[in-house]
Amino acid sequence: MSWSSKTSSLSIVLPIVGAVIAGVGIGWAIFVCRQRRKKRTINEASAAQTESKAILTKFSSKRLTSDDSNFTSSIPSFPTPRTSETSREFGKSSYFGAQVFTYEELEIATDNFNNSREIGDGGFGTVYYGKLLDGREVAVKRLYENNFKRMEQFMNEVKILTGLDHDHLVKLYGCTSKRSRELLLVYEYIPNGTVADHLHGKLANSSLSLFSWSVRFNIAIQTADAIAYLHQSGIIHRDVKTTNILLDKSFQVKVADFGLSRLFQNVTHVSTAPQGTPGYVDPEYYQCYHLTDKSDVYSFGVVLVELISSLQAVDTSRHRLDINLANMAVTKIQNHMLDELVDKSIGFETNGQVRRTTALVAELAFRCLQQQKDMRPTMKEVLETLRGIQNDDLNTQKPEVVDIVVDDGGLLKGQYTEPTSPESGITNKLVASSVPNSSSG
Repeated sequence: MSWSSKTSSLSIVLPIVGAVIAGVGIGWAIFVCRQRRKKRTINEASAAQTESKAILTKFSSKRLTSDDSNFTSSIPSFPTPRTSETSREFGKSSYFGAQVFTYEELEIATDNFNNSREIGDGGFGTVYYGKLLDGREVAVKRLYENNFKRMEQFMNEVKILTGLDHDHLVKLYGCTSKRSRELLLVYEYIPNGTVADHLHGKLANSSLSLFSWSVRFNIAIQTADAIAYLHQSGIIHRDVKTTNILLDKSFQVKVADFGLSRLFQNVTHVSTAPQGTPGYVDPEYYQCYHLTDKSDVYSFGVVLVELISSLQAVDTSRHRLDINLANMAVTKIQNHMLDELVDKSIGFETNGQVRRTTALVAELAFRCLQQQKDMRPTMKEVLETLRGIQNDDLNTQKPEVVDIVVDDGGLLKGQYTEPTSPESGITNKLVASSVPNSSSG
């Protein structure tokens, strides 16, 4: 091959080789650029996620603010938290002083809200047993819906409970953020069920021997003490009932469920339909939509009758005139048939002391159940009356029920001073006439 031929061949091959090398180089450059871009995108996403978590942590570490006067408006406003309002308690984020838990934290505590952990089911949510990572046993209330109404009840209960401190009110440990995927409230776990469970529920038969009259009487005093404290603090519970009275292992009371509770200054006028549980709702509230502290007194009167009778507040299997326990109790007490109302297992027919205190508690329940609120005692007076009965039993035995003196209005002397109508009173002399001789037992 001549030199000229070689030169000609090289002139053809070299551009081709150069083009191939250039193509490979460009392809490699494109590959490297794509890899770098992909890596940069991943890093940016990771950084964004980290920043998002930081913002969330920063947000949840700030406390919600709400002026009391704003809170009492019909549609409350929950302002954006401010840095200066970070909770000081254990350095953890909080709403009104209640610790804020993450949804995932409570999901783990309740084993993903396992059905086997369910310990209660009410009108607003299901309650689950849980155990936090720090070892605390808790009851987690999972609200059914996440809408404005539930949000109002959620924030209402948080604000009320964090501002209260009483031995016989359930303690709120914390809650989720109001922006959480679900609204969850975290309470101390009370292991011994509700008063309703022991009176006529799942624990009624197993606890019959333990749920004596003295235990029931102490429950009445402790519950009255808790409600009187609420009223003194300017709060109406609004849903007093035996399913909202929890018991610990020593049968000590913990009143719970403040979702419907209201501050006094927010109930001077109620334009919506009465809320509460059938059988416990104040009849005057039904008639005029006016909620007062005396509405709780009426509900507590129903609780007293349940403690005496072990019957449910509403039972459609009873005679139509006795479906409502309050109406049934008032009728029987007025007609001197207390023995037909009382649970025989508490010793009413065999123990003179039980018979006397039961009659006095029935008298008190009767006053609490008056149709007109002005005829009812205050919770402070209810508590004083119960403690007076207790002190009499501790200091002296008074089996002679038939000798209890009543005034013309049917009131036990020394119990109340407010006026009442003749038909609203009862006499223990007539009550005692329906049972065996009171000196027995």
